[in-house]
Amino acid sequence: MVKIKSFIVGGLSTNCYIVSDLEKEAIIIDPGIETHNDLSKITNYIKENSLEIKVIVNTHGHSDHISGNIIIQKKYNCPICIHEKDAPFLENLIESSRLRRLIEGDILSFGKSNLEIISTPGHTPGGISLVGEKVVFTGDTLFSKGIGRMDFPGGSKIDMKKSLKKIIALPEKYIVYPGHGSSSTIGEEKVGNPFLNWV
Repeated sequence: MVKIKSFIVGGLSTNCYIVSDLEKEAIIIDPGIETHNDLSKITNYIKENSLEIKVIVNTHGHSDHISGNIIIQKKYNCPICIHEKDAPFLENLIESSRLRRLIEGDILSFGKSNLEIISTPGHTPGGISLVGEKVVFTGDTLFSKGIGRMDFPGGSKIDMKKSLKKIIALPEKYIVYPGHGSSSTIGEEKVGNPFLNWV
């Protein structure tokens, strides 16, 4: 069973998640840190809970999700993971040896817990979601009562439709933790998300 702590960071109110195991190992998802206050909230929580950060994961490569990568990496000496198709967002910022390129089906392990990578492009070519026991972190693919924009470079309506089908095929009780906004469940989105009518 994992423990999930969310922080709202950056000018675009990005959800940064710290997901930890009972073994005190943890991962950080989307550290879109822009201010010292953003950083302090995260580092204080890590210290107070005696967590060991194993890896940083970016659900995609947009700046509001990756802006804190380097400072967090330096502080905790951990690699950064991103889908191989979004790796170009980071290649000029991070040493190649510290960048792990993900593909569909990869498993991120921390303590005795695992999150599986599913490829969910549409917002960006390398968008991912992370699926664990009764949870899914959807980045900017699926929001509570919304979906990600598809009009940025690399966005695709065709890919987004396929990705949303993949996500909503998960069990309805799974909790959705999106890149922005409040959490919900797969069941709630299937019933109340008007943007899923075309999926």
